[in-house]
Amino acid sequence: MANPFETLGLQPTFALEPSLLEQRQRELNRAVHPDRAGKSPAERRQALNRSMDINLAYRTLRDPASRAEALFALLKAEPTADETLRDPQLLMEMMEQREALEDARRSRDGRRLRNMATSMAAREQRVLAALAEAFAPLLAVEPLSRDRREARLSEARRHLAELRYVRRFAEEAAAFEDEA
Repeated sequence: MANPFETLGLQPTFALEPSLLEQRQRELNRAVHPDRAGKSPAERRQALNRSMDINLAYRTLRDPASRAEALFALLKAEPTADETLRDPQLLMEMMEQREALEDARRSRDGRRLRNMATSMAAREQRVLAALAEAFAPLLAVEPLSRDRREARLSEARRHLAELRYVRRFAEEAAAFEDEA
């Protein structure tokens, strides 16, 4: 996939305002809409392809985990899937949270489920802020030393892994609440 930031004409950053992102997507789609394209089938096809690229870039950047992965790609760094294995404390904590969630589900404790979901939603916001903070110096004009770059990349990877766990937890909690 092409650089989604470039496709939408945005500066690479993790801290994107959703309203700005949506506005940019609408503006670009309006400008390249196939009905406004030339009359030839080739021009209409090209406009349709451009519109599909814009929509894909929008979907990528709208989702924080996908946005982080796009930033890793821009930085020519892999968002390694085994980052949680390097952080056994996070792994253990999330396993305990999921066990507590399962206990609340089994006991049909809706209040406890809602409290856990609220707590994880707050945690997700903290993780998103931490991801923005980790990526900011990586995307700055002035390059980081190799050690600082690797430290920031590692920090961003850890936060991305945590975000994925938190989101999975939220999805499970929502499913359990629907059961109740």
